Amino acid sequence: MTGSILFDPLLPWPAIAVLAALAALGVVLALWRGLAGWAIRALAALVLLGALAQPAWQTEDRAPLSDIVLVLEDESASQKLGDRAEVTAATADRLQALLSVRPNTEVRRIPVADGEEDSGTLLIGALNAALAEEPRARIAGIFAISDGRVHDAELAPDLPAPMHLLHTGHATDWDRRLIVKNAPAFAILDEEITLTLRVEDDGAAPAAETSPLVVSLGGAEPRTVEIPMNQDIDLPLTLTRGGMNVIEFTVPAAEGELTDRNNTALVQINGVRDRLRVLLVSGEPHAGGRTWRNLLKSDSSVDLVHFTILRPPEKQDGVPVTELSLIAFPTRELFLEKIDDFDLIIFDRYKRRGILPPIYFDNVRNYIENGGAVLIAAGPDYASADSLYRSPLGSALPAEPTARVIEEGFRPKVTDLGQRHPVTAGLTGQDTWGRWMRLIDVTNVEGETVMSGAGDRPLLILNRVGEGRVALMASDHAWLWSRGFEGGGPQLELLRRLAHWLMKEPELEEEALWAEPTGQTMRIIRRTLGDNVGTVTVTRPDGGTEEVTLQEVSPGRFEALYAGPEIGLYRLKEGTQETVIGLGPTAPREFEQTIATAEVLSPLIDTRRGGVAALEDGLPAIRDVREGRPAAGRGWLGITPRGAFETVDLRKTPLMPAWLVLVLAALLTVGAWLREGRR
Repeated sequence: MTGSILFDPLLPWPAIAVLAALAALGVVLALWRGLAGWAIRALAALVLLGALAQPAWQTEDRAPLSDIVLVLEDESASQKLGDRAEVTAATADRLQALLSVRPNTEVRRIPVADGEEDSGTLLIGALNAALAEEPRARIAGIFAISDGRVHDAELAPDLPAPMHLLHTGHATDWDRRLIVKNAPAFAILDEEITLTLRVEDDGAAPAAETSPLVVSLGGAEPRTVEIPMNQDIDLPLTLTRGGMNVIEFTVPAAEGELTDRNNTALVQINGVRDRLRVLLVSGEPHAGGRTWRNLLKSDSSVDLVHFTILRPPEKQDGVPVTELSLIAFPTRELFLEKIDDFDLIIFDRYKRRGILPPIYFDNVRNYIENGGAVLIAAGPDYASADSLYRSPLGSALPAEPTARVIEEGFRPKVTDLGQRHPVTAGLTGQDTWGRWMRLIDVTNVEGETVMSGAGDRPLLILNRVGEGRVALMASDHAWLWSRGFEGGGPQLELLRRLAHWLMKEPELEEEALWAEPTGQTMRIIRRTLGDNVGTVTVTRPDGGTEEVTLQEVSPGRFEALYAGPEIGLYRLKEGTQETVIGLGPTAPREFEQTIATAEVLSPLIDTRRGGVAALEDGLPAIRDVREGRPAAGRGWLGITPRGAFETVDLRKTPLMPAWLVLVLAALLTVGAWLREGRR
């Protein structure tokens, strides 16, 4: 129980001070005039002033509260290296036992796990949450059992008590890690790019001058190079495959290092073409003659060379050749010397006219077989005696003309196979497409018919010849869609997909397997022209495998969601299709640096003069220290007893009750009057 005097004035203190001054002035005046009752008057004034101040005696019944010690147990991924997890658990138990036997002391054990989305060890966030739940006046000490690799130190709070770090590392710990310091997000195909890597050792590492580096591009056969240690190395690399390329760099694990989780790095680089070179060969001018030219010129990544015949050889008008303003096209250079430089050749309503000799068409056929791409946009010329099919190129074309031209309106439609083919899959609204008015009848079809016309005759045929690709559009009326005839149709999207399929863009492959990662989950996608697919074999980073069954979500497209149990490189295989995908960073934030340290938390610890102790030297003794004094020394760490209490009862007793004030004031006033009157 404790007591104290409290005042609860009836008037503001300035007003009481003014009244006290007036009373003192009256007493001084009485003394100056020689009144015998001046002392009694002064006592009466004091009684009245005291009554205005209303003094009271307050007593409290207090119950002491226990001191609280916070123990933060780091259970993040880096704390599972070596014997850190066992040391942390054993230290937390011993520390709780030591603190629990101290009088009036409670222990709060706070586990600290990995943060979400690879945010690392959020130990300070856990500390802030604990301080928000406990009264700060009762916190006597804070102990963090951790390797010191904290990733939210910038959120450090104002500590109410000393904080200490019990770090779990060993002086002999060392680790080798691979760092990708510079990697482009995309690269031009067949052009060399440079990646900057570094292999470095942390901690008490053995001396080493070089280290092997294993490089694997897209799951291909890996190659090994020897690189110097602790230096930035520029590694040249050339991509030959379009689309996303996953590159894996690995440093073999060394004996004695803490972990090999940071010995691997994944780099994803999008391979893109620099410029697409297209040769457009036009025949007779027609209403849709500019369809292909407008499409290709609208793409800034396309270099277009347009070969057209403005004055056929059979035209005889008597004009001397020397007076013509037309420029002779370098046909020999285009069709013999530079043909392999083109990614796509388009013949738009072209027929043999004696301008291009047969050897040129034979060279175009060789160009296809060696990996080139040719598109035939056929008109009546294809059904004539001068058809390209009658040239050496004919053996590479996917269909033979019957010499019949069907001049009637029809609405193009996607075939059942076309519903699965990436060139025509997803082209919706067929019932609203405008009609075309001409179809070239063909037979002996080779390849895949993805669109049909009048009488279900083939309209768009795709085929592979050797290493190249050929497409035949058996109509020259695609331009009607671009003009909006009868509502038009998806002309731009269809022709764009067709051109990109011919140029072997990866996203338009008929048979493909790929995955789209989202955090630790991937969506596995298999596209095929078949009716079903087998299970996908997933090879995890640890070498284990499991089978995943896919479900058909649309014609020719099968999908499944797969949650990866760990971060790293996953290999997927279904039949002959294979791909690789990386889930999350290969070296999570927890494994970027693994050597125990006190540097991160030292600024926070120093604010309350706390300390750092290595647990390999044993658990320090615990002492009581006064607030503001050093809280750590050789072999000991301190906590500050807070002496907090809870008030269970409160009583106030007035020192001058009203009746006492009335009696004293009356007696003193009468006494002063009698004293002065008797005199």
